[in-house]
Order: sequence, then C-alpha cells, then structure tokens
Amino acid sequence: MAAQFGRRLRKGAATTAVAAVAVAALSASQAPGVNDHGRQTAADAMPSPEASESHGSATGNSPYYTDLPPLKSPNPSPTTGPGPGGTGTTEAGIPATVLDAYKKAEAALREAKPGCNLPWQLLAAIGRVESGQARGGRVDADGTTIKKILGPELDGNGFALIKDTDDGAYDGNSNYDQAVGPMQFIPSTWAWAGRDGNADGKKDPNNVYDAALAAAHYLCRNNWDLSQQGDLDRAILSYNNSRDYLNLVMRWLEYYRKGTHEVPDGTGTLPDNRSDDGAGASPTPTTPGVTAPGTTAPGSPAPKPPTSDRPQKPGDGGTTTPKPPTTPPGDTPSPPPTAPPTPTDTVDHLEDAGTGKLAAMAGDAFDRRISTRAETEAGKAVAKVRVRFTIVGDTDTTFTGGESVATVATNSSGVAVAPALEAGEKTGAVTVRATVVGRALPGLDYKATVTERAADALVRTGDAALTCAPGGEFDQVTVKATYKGAVADGVAATATLVKSADDPTADDKGPYFKDADGKALRTLTGLKTDAKGLLKLPRLYADDTTGTFLLRITTAGGATLTVELTVAAAETSSPSPSAEPSA
Repeated sequence: MAAQFGRRLRKGAATTAVAAVAVAALSASQAPGVNDHGRQTAADAMPSPEASESHGSATGNSPYYTDLPPLKSPNPSPTTGPGPGGTGTTEAGIPATVLDAYKKAEAALREAKPGCNLPWQLLAAIGRVESGQARGGRVDADGTTIKKILGPELDGNGFALIKDTDDGAYDGNSNYDQAVGPMQFIPSTWAWAGRDGNADGKKDPNNVYDAALAAAHYLCRNNWDLSQQGDLDRAILSYNNSRDYLNLVMRWLEYYRKGTHEVPDGTGTLPDNRSDDGAGASPTPTTPGVTAPGTTAPGSPAPKPPTSDRPQKPGDGGTTTPKPPTTPPGDTPSPPPTAPPTPTDTVDHLEDAGTGKLAAMAGDAFDRRISTRAETEAGKAVAKVRVRFTIVGDTDTTFTGGESVATVATNSSGVAVAPALEAGEKTGAVTVRATVVGRALPGLDYKATVTERAADALVRTGDAALTCAPGGEFDQVTVKATYKGAVADGVAATATLVKSADDPTADDKGPYFKDADGKALRTLTGLKTDAKGLLKLPRLYADDTTGTFLLRITTAGGATLTVELTVAAAETSSPSPSAEPSA
C-alpha cells in the first residue's frame, strides 16, 4: 500500500500548475509585528521565557535553511515556475508526496492526541526550514528520499558535540552523529521518536511519511497544546533551540496557512541560505546544477596548480621550491594537541540520586520522580551529560505526555530528573532504565510497581430502608467509592448476599440477582465504579423466604460495606370485634 502513495500523487500532481509567486526583497512590511492587515502575528509574538529552556533538540541544533517566505500572497497561479534549484515562484508549492505525508501525520495525531491541535502547516514549515521539503520532493514512490539528506557531523567544531550513538546505522558516521532525513532527526532522538508512517514495518528517518509522523509525535509530547502560543513556542524550540529558528518557522507557518498547493515531486524550490553561512553546503546531496566547492564545473578549464607554497617576491617571475621543515638535532616533534575530554567522556557510572520507592495505582501519576546522578570514577558529579530514561518491558506505563523514552541533561549537581511517570492499566512491575547518551556504559535500572485501582471507603448514596414483600423487588442499591477522600474511579468490586455477618459465604436463600438467563445469582463479580466513583448494582429480587438478609460489597483496597435487606409479608388488618348481643 505504501508503494502507491507516491505513484498516485505524482500522477495527479503532474497536471498541477506551479505557483507564480514572485520573489520579493525583505521590506518594512515584513518587520516584526506587522502582517498584511497591520496586526501582530504569532510569528512575531515574544516566546514565553520557559520556551528556550530545552536541554536537547530533535536535530541536535544542526544548521537549517534561513530563506524567508515571499511577501506576496501564496495563492497558486497558472504560470509555471522554475524546476529543481529554482527560486521565487514555487515557494508555496509543496511536492505532492511530501504534502501528503504532512496531512497524513496531522490526521494520525488528531486521533492519537486530539488535545495537541497539530496543524500540518507546522510540519510543512519545519520541513521547509530543515530540508527544503525533502530537497524539493526528490523522493521515490514510497516516500523515501532518492539520496540521503545529512547534516554536518556534530563534532563540536562550530556545532554541538554529539559522538556517535548508532554505530553509523542511520548517518553512516561511526565517529559523530549527523542529522538525518527530510525532518533532520539526529540518530539518538530517532531511536525513541521514530515512527512507521507508511505501514511498511520499518522506521526510516529518510522516509518522509515516517519522518513526518515522528516529527508530529515529537511536537505533541509533554501534553503540549499547539493552539496555545506558549506551548507552540516550546515545541518548536525543542526541535532546534534557537530564537531565530523559532521566528523563521513561525513565518513559514503563517505563510502556508494563507494558502498552498501541491506540485509534482522533484519540482519544489530549493533553499539557498543556511544558518551556518554555508550556502549549498551540507545537508547533502548538493543542489542540481550547483558546483560544490573545490570541484570544477563540466566544460570549465581546469585551474592551474600553484607554483609555490609561499608568496613570490615582487618582480620574481620564477618559482621557488619550498624547503622541508627541519628539526633541531636531539629534538622530537611535538605531537598534535588532543581535544580535551567532553563531560560525557568523563562519566564512569550512574548512581541513584535519592529516588525512593516508586509505586502508583493504575491510571494515577507516580508521586515520585526518578533522579539519576552522573559520576566520574572518583565519584565526582558531572554536569551537562545527557541521560536517557527508557521504560522497558510489557507495560502501558509512560512518562507524562505518553512517551516511553525521555532524554534529560544533568544539572550543575550532575543530576538528571526524569519526567513524571503515569501508570497505565496494566498492573505489576515496571522497569525504567537510565543510560548515558553517547557512552556504552552499564545502565541503571529503577523498579516501579503499578497496583490495581483501590478504594478505602464505601457509602450508600441513599439512606432509605431496603424492604420488599416475598416475591417482590428491592429499590436499586447505589454506592460511592473513595480513596483518601478522593473519588475512586474504575475500582473493581464484588457484591455477595452472605449468610451472616460472621459467615461471608454466599447464602442459598433469600434475595438474589438474576443472571442473563433469569436464574438466581447471589454473587456478582467484575463490577467497577464509574468515573464519579459510583457503582449502581443490578436489581435485587426476593424469594418466598422472609427475614433480614445481608448484602456485602467489597472493593480492591479493602473497602467493605454491608447493607441490610428485609423481606416481610404485608401486614393484614385484623377483623373488627363483633357487637355484643342485646340483652
């Protein structure tokens, strides 16, 4: 099915006209705080202070394309613009397969995380800034890029320092990580954020369907609501922690919201400028028709080799052969300087930083958070080290936001505090493993326990006596369950008509429930309180036995309530005494 995505779209897109949006120079009308209607736009709103406090990013803060959207309307025009490598007239056109991937990701998140309110135009804005919409839509029928799109290696030379985390599996680099694919994920982030967006059984960062869905989930973590500016700022900054990046993505978001259209794959506009001032440099591959630095364009004369390793003297028409450097007798050449170790290099092990017992009832948040300290061999704390927390095993417990993996940088005390854990409905033991990103060190396991939902108190919601005649029906019994004074929802309960206060076995006579076939049933299991902690029992019936009977309701957690049921024959009026005979 995935193979049909691109074929179907390209067939439809081949007849789509490319927009004729003219390139306009940046003018006063694009100054911060002004749009076509003179009102402040979301792109120019000042981000909230907390928005830039992310310790990591999806891209490792790799370089990005800085081209601004045009000033004129993005509405489509019948005029055909330039093909790959062109600029100016196709900025609003998004390659058909790429556009389809964005819209499918939006639809998936609308179902999985409706509270996030993710617009596909946000994915388009990020895709434009990160890779120029997969290099102008150069993807195959399945949505996989024709050639890998790689950012520069993150070796700390002008970029972040992120040593290899995937043995080169995604980026082909076993020394340092590089951002990969149309949405530019670094391998360590893709390891937990990757998704299979085209249902082919693989999570491939080079596939635009997989990458778009992964980006959508990444932007929707932490319970962020992207319809709120503060959360939108935080989400974008978590992708690349730069205020300039935030403002640029917001400009493209506003631009695409005004209108866009699909263009055939491979005909999208390619950006020119990069945030590292390396226009035309990595991400690879290079723009068609552009000669890479240090190479010769086809048909151009070969450059002349230099005639000297040092400048010639004025008027000197000859050449000079440089002399090799000499080392004084007895001296040994100094070895080249080595780079100082990074904080990550100095970590020897991880230690628990006072986490304590981790336990919660199903559906509740854990009241403690996992704290881990990175230490050297001598036990000294190490700051600015990324620690990855992974929930392992068969469990539906997650971190806040629904993710099973979280990466946190250690603070000045060397401590990384994981997001709060949210217990799922599966009970039992849960393991959370802490590891150092970029180092092959033993992990540190934390054990957590999820117990079934419980109640510690049960009360009837009414106080009327429960009585009926033999063969009659009782009013329905409703009880409310609480735990430590709060509503206890989803708590399992059992109702039994017991023989006596001292004998909890089910009675064989007296009031009864009915099963599906109408037969008498005196024990009910599988009951659960509703969202308000209420449990309304099925109707009770009386047989011909009169007397007082006991209904006992118990819940997980030990809450017990005993209710009296009385079956009594209706009173009959006594005959009036006959009149005495007259004397």
